[in-house]
Amino acid sequence: MLVAAFIFIAPGADPAANRSTVETPSVQLTVIGVDTYEQGVAAAKEMADKGCTAIELCGGFGIRGTYLVQEAVKGKARVGAVRFDLHPGLENKSGDELF
Repeated sequence: MLVAAFIFIAPGADPAANRSTVETPSVQLTVIGVDTYEQGVAAAKEMADKGCTAIELCGGFGIRGTYLVQEAVKGKARVGAVRFDLHPGLENKSGDELF
């Protein structure tokens, strides 16, 4: 079974409260909301330590945010990212400008 995570960044998100797991016969996916890149890094490390091998980041994570997560879980999980140069949910800015 693939153990995966999707981490999204949104103002006011709380990674302790804003998370949910969906399980299918082939994938266990945990969705986690974070408020900062630092929380995203911590959530990714937590998931990698629990055996998650695939982490996808929402488009709110800019290039720098994606890099920080990749470095934090290097060797434990693969990191992918949805790409928005200007994210519609973040006032049409990159997460790199805001976080």
